Amino acid sequence: MRRYETLSVFPEFFEPYLSSSIMGRARSKGLFEFAAYNLRDWTHDRHNTVDDAPFGGGQGMLMKPEPIFEAVDDIQTRAEAPAHVVFFSPVGEPFTQRCAERLAGEERILFVCGRYEGMDERVYTLADEVISLGDFVLTGGELPALCVIDALVRLIPGALGDEMSARDESFSDGLLEYEQYTRPAEYRGMKVPEVLLSGDHKAVDEWRLASALERTRRFRPDLYEAYLNGGGHGARSAL
Repeated sequence: MRRYETLSVFPEFFEPYLSSSIMGRARSKGLFEFAAYNLRDWTHDRHNTVDDAPFGGGQGMLMKPEPIFEAVDDIQTRAEAPAHVVFFSPVGEPFTQRCAERLAGEERILFVCGRYEGMDERVYTLADEVISLGDFVLTGGELPALCVIDALVRLIPGALGDEMSARDESFSDGLLEYEQYTRPAEYRGMKVPEVLLSGDHKAVDEWRLASALERTRRFRPDLYEAYLNGGGHGARSAL
């Protein structure tokens, strides 16, 4: 069974999301376990201090190294197999579907979530890898951790119900997903493509591939070029 753990100053952040919808159903079926740890449990002063001013001056506060080192050391002893430790930082590897597929093979992952202006640089020596969700700034690592956990749980067999769902999504073969439609067949003068109503499965498959190629060419020319040059890998995330 996969096990995902988070270390954060706001451990209550995770439970509502991971108890809902697909995540909640997968968890209730025993497909993965989750634990959230409060970093303040590894502090030793009466204020449970986890941050301090940076040496050399500057804006904001940095997360102190001692609680993080002590927490990770302790958490690593709580299961037979050590956790794969993931930190989040702008210097990290960009998170992609290919990265998700690789991480999905890890039995146990601990996500260390930063806050404030960042973390003392020494804590990154604890990381097995560092991930970046993109070139933008968030107030903490909780949202990135949830995004990664969501992407990983979707890849667990049985999590989506329909085993083809995780394969037939954007980025799984290097392309964006094809256009999709549902009832009614016409709305405000906009009609569903006739081929989707035809019942001809071969024609539908051909149309979907053409749609995926065109959408990728139009919205993500970088992915389109990579696909044409052999960079695709396997069929299509919904985001």
